[in-house]
Amino acid sequence: MNNNNELLKQVTEKAQSWLKDGYDAETQAEVRRMLEAEDKTELIESFYKDLEFGTGGLRGIMGAGSNRMNIYTVGAATQGLANYLRVAFKDLPEISVVVGHDVRNNSRKFAEIVADIFSANGIKVYLFEDFRPTPELSFAIRELGCQSGVNITASHNPKEYNGYKAYWDDGAQIIAPHDVNIIDNVNRIQSVSEIKFKGDKSKIEIIGEDIDKKFLAKIKALSLDPDVIKRHSDLKIVYTPIHGTGVKLVPDSLRNYGFTNIIHVPEQDIPSGDFPTVDSPNPENPSAMAMAIAKAKEVDADIVLASDPDADRIGCVIRDNNGEYQLINGNQICMILLNYIMLRNRELCRLKGNEYVVKTIVTTETIKAIADNQNIKMYDCYTGFKWIASVIRDLEGTARYIGGGEESYGFLAEDFCRDKDSLSAISLMAEICAWAKDRGMDFNQMLQEIYLKNGYSHEEGISVVRPGKTGAEEIQQMMKDFRANPPKVLAGSTVNVVKDYANLKCTDICTGAVCDLDFPTTSNVLQYFTADGTKVSIRPSGTEPKIKFYIEVHDTMSDLGDYERCNRDASKKIEAIKKDLGI
Repeated sequence: MNNNNELLKQVTEKAQSWLKDGYDAETQAEVRRMLEAEDKTELIESFYKDLEFGTGGLRGIMGAGSNRMNIYTVGAATQGLANYLRVAFKDLPEISVVVGHDVRNNSRKFAEIVADIFSANGIKVYLFEDFRPTPELSFAIRELGCQSGVNITASHNPKEYNGYKAYWDDGAQIIAPHDVNIIDNVNRIQSVSEIKFKGDKSKIEIIGEDIDKKFLAKIKALSLDPDVIKRHSDLKIVYTPIHGTGVKLVPDSLRNYGFTNIIHVPEQDIPSGDFPTVDSPNPENPSAMAMAIAKAKEVDADIVLASDPDADRIGCVIRDNNGEYQLINGNQICMILLNYIMLRNRELCRLKGNEYVVKTIVTTETIKAIADNQNIKMYDCYTGFKWIASVIRDLEGTARYIGGGEESYGFLAEDFCRDKDSLSAISLMAEICAWAKDRGMDFNQMLQEIYLKNGYSHEEGISVVRPGKTGAEEIQQMMKDFRANPPKVLAGSTVNVVKDYANLKCTDICTGAVCDLDFPTTSNVLQYFTADGTKVSIRPSGTEPKIKFYIEVHDTMSDLGDYERCNRDASKKIEAIKKDLGI
């Protein structure tokens, strides 16, 4: 009880400081409402901590308070970033940044405030005229030779959220040493009076259509079989942006590739931060794809494609063995795209021996098998496209990146952008559908052929949500418990290897041997590997109040008819593993 009283006292004092000069009337009214409310839960959640500027920027629920997304938390982040840019690039005659945003409520408002603050600090700003896909911001930073960029987006989070992604001069999200230096500069902002809100309009340039055209032209050049598209230009493609930024450029990209039969879901073409037709604007969720699937049934579509609200993630629906429309997972999307890119590069005699692909440590190991079979180097990295971009940066000039992705529906086919890109992924996925059709196969048969040649795998992601302060503490305890008491057996197979990225150690349970993991920094991730090839990864989410479990099981297909048996056996095994893990 004393702890609760002390916490309430602390948050009350903090909230009262937001009633002083410097905070606008709307914010002060919201704070007073929380202070006067009988239930103090909202007050505590809004002020019990400062919204942390992490290595990916900010993400949180919108509203008044130090732990919320609002003009003051966004302002402090921008002022801290501006302060650091002026030190890091002090020798340049002019520092420049790109600012973009998605369709979310307050996104334009936040973006304009970000632009004002940068300009008030003497920094040149290229501000997009309206919402744009996240990958276009990454492209624009590189195209315009800027030193940084900010995108206002909360990706596929629920409508209550917004976020702030910071980028460096290579167009990638920020990593060491700049991430910790920026965080330090943001944390030094102790008063709203330190934030320069009054912009210099002479330093803000509006951009849009010209960058769109250049970006789309680069994406078109990624096509690996234009002739097959000519033969199947009328492929029936249902596409939905799920109320997001993809409506701006994805259909244009498909048309650029040569596809003429793009079928829309009109209700979801309407950009809206309320995402009115879905509970969650996440193409990973079958419910978010329901309207597109209904449209596909109506028109007998060959494939259903989607992007999330900021158009960096791709969703894909194909027909299964029974002709029913079925959502494929992010591992399969990544696997299909990389398999096609590697195969076509070989067929086109473009492989010189220095090509490579990248996946994250929680993404399916079948990609490694495909790369090995194609004699192409594969690199593993941490979750998040900033780590894929880091590999690209490290190998720039010495090796050729041909693709990379992660299980969370993100893929990047190009190096002229350094964040996941649904535009290129969707365009190439449509091309793959045409390519399969040209070979007399439907998409599902092509997927089964990949498994037959490279080994079958089945993956399932489970997210355990624990919101708020108590939830964060519970997630920390769960990670401690899994470290202290790792499972000995999963679904009847012995756990023989444990990788702990928190200390970068790999332990062979059978021999007791311990070796170092070659990664650039530590990360709060645990992995268990069993004798039968099962992989289980556990990590807290960096952007949402949840702990994530990634389960991957393997099998061997004797022929294409063995696919359904493998699916059934895999589902049973995954259920047994979940039971062993207590989730």
